[in-house]
Amino acid sequence: QVQWVESGGGLVQAGGSLRLSCAASGRTYSTYGMGWFRQAPGKEREFVAAISWSGGSTYYEDSVQGRFTISRGNARIAVYLQMNSLKPEDTAVYYCVHGLTGTKFSPLGSFGQGTQVTVSS
Repeated sequence: QVQWVESGGGLVQAGGSLRLSCAASGRTYSTYGMGWFRQAPGKEREFVAAISWSGGSTYYEDSVQGRFTISRGNARIAVYLQMNSLKPEDTAVYYCVHGLTGTKFSPLGSFGQGTQVTVSS
């Protein structure tokens, strides 16, 4: 079973940018869509963005629309998440996972350790 490894998180001031990367340890899932989720302290994990297996369709949670961009990577990096105009409310642990895109993104695998994003005001 594939294990997803997220990287690129860190501490940034409000208005700043970060780019998250997601790599697969194990078999690749190039024929599946990819999604990003996040979990803030004391809150449930929530959907952030997803991209279809072909890269032709993207989906975003309303609060990140226009600020975040999801894109597919190369053979080593499955998916990126470019985050611009970051806000303190974006502070969370970010996770990637493969799944099915459509009306609602459906994760098919397990979440990894995630990468911490902290946005200071």
